Amino acid sequence: MDVKQLKKFVLDNDIKSIDLRYCGLDGKWYHISFPSRRLDFVLERGVSFDGSSIPGMRAVESGDMILMPDISTAQMDPFLETPTISLLCSICDAETRIGVKKDPRSVAQRAHKYLISTGIADKSLWIPEFEFHLLDGAEYMYDEYSAGYSLYSSETKSALPEEFDDGDAVSQQDTKGYHMIMPFDRFFEVRQEMVEIIEEMGINIRYHHHEVGLASQQEIETELLSFPKICDDTMVIKDVIRRTALENGLTATFMPKPIYNQAGNGMHFHIMLHKKGKNIFYKKGGYADLSKEALYFIGGILTHGKSLVALTNPSTNSYKRLLPGFEAPVKLFFGLANRSAAIRIPKYVTDPATKRFEFRTGDGTCNPYLAMSALLMAGLDGIKNKIDPTKHNFGPFDDNVFEWSFKKKSTLASIPADLKEAMLALKEDHAYLLAGDVFNEEMIESYIKLKLAEHDAVTNRPHPYEMVLYYNQ
Repeated sequence: MDVKQLKKFVLDNDIKSIDLRYCGLDGKWYHISFPSRRLDFVLERGVSFDGSSIPGMRAVESGDMILMPDISTAQMDPFLETPTISLLCSICDAETRIGVKKDPRSVAQRAHKYLISTGIADKSLWIPEFEFHLLDGAEYMYDEYSAGYSLYSSETKSALPEEFDDGDAVSQQDTKGYHMIMPFDRFFEVRQEMVEIIEEMGINIRYHHHEVGLASQQEIETELLSFPKICDDTMVIKDVIRRTALENGLTATFMPKPIYNQAGNGMHFHIMLHKKGKNIFYKKGGYADLSKEALYFIGGILTHGKSLVALTNPSTNSYKRLLPGFEAPVKLFFGLANRSAAIRIPKYVTDPATKRFEFRTGDGTCNPYLAMSALLMAGLDGIKNKIDPTKHNFGPFDDNVFEWSFKKKSTLASIPADLKEAMLALKEDHAYLLAGDVFNEEMIESYIKLKLAEHDAVTNRPHPYEMVLYYNQ
């Protein structure tokens, strides 16, 4: 959609409001709205805002920033009664109107330009897998004298909502939910509604299904989509999931581990590079039919894996999911069809045009602009420096490493154990992110500071289970 088409759409559909949305360092969407009559003015000059009020963006003494809308992202908001168009924005310098170094969306755009500048490829294709819990209700609270939460799911007898009539015996127990069929998959229609809205917004969905977690864990997976637009699409999809859930009296969470001892929510990233229309990751006869470029790309990701998780797994809760026994990869290696690996090569993908691998460690608390950009930069670093993953003991390993002896497992590199360790790894290893001025030191420092504050906020507070362990010690 160009400017002329946008203006015509506004008139033809009696649009009353324009909603500008942008992403902060924390991966959350923020927004500001204005009457549609001001569209021309805003398209030309943008909208000023106080960057110091957005976590990690700027100091108070230099807070003025400009939101510059991207017309190509224009969408009719499907949830509001007031006819409204949403536009995604880049956060720009008030004087130059150029995306600032700390703007996540601008980071992804710079990463794409850097990819092209290397001559390695001219296109990057991705599939993010959206895993989330769809719950009947959630309550949580914390103050100096009390703390706790309650989650409710009509799909499991262990967490039924109050006054819920389980007389139909559809609620389950002592079983896994993977590909569970109706009527036990109670929210199929809600999930289908999400998919229909997402597709109407121009984002192609590959499939959707009930995931392993019995308490209504879901998965929606896209088709291969181009970077950096897939970062915008990820924000849109998460928004549609949350708002559709609320309209159906439910609540959705992408928390990696909302339920103790149950399957957690990851966000796996399938990655592929093209050059002049050809998939450069495919070569017949190589390991899993992967090219040397693909193996070097994998080598780059695994070499920088410890620092990468600071961006792909940026919450304290992330490391409660990354535990052995839940198909959650905690060891840095790759393998064919190996779900215990940080990088899995899907065995079912045999077509040269779609040959790819899957990074399985990430989760939905990540900022998609930063996470995908960082994965791309690490992979390109691997290709530039010809990092052979096999020579660094990163695999390939095609068996379940968790069944290895302790001594053998200890030879494998592990991801950080918690958020603080991940941030320290990023502090030590981030030179690969600075290539092409994609990331910069100030942004990385601000990001680390923001995330360490989250770590301390959780670590410094008493945990409810500590009362069980130590109250009467």
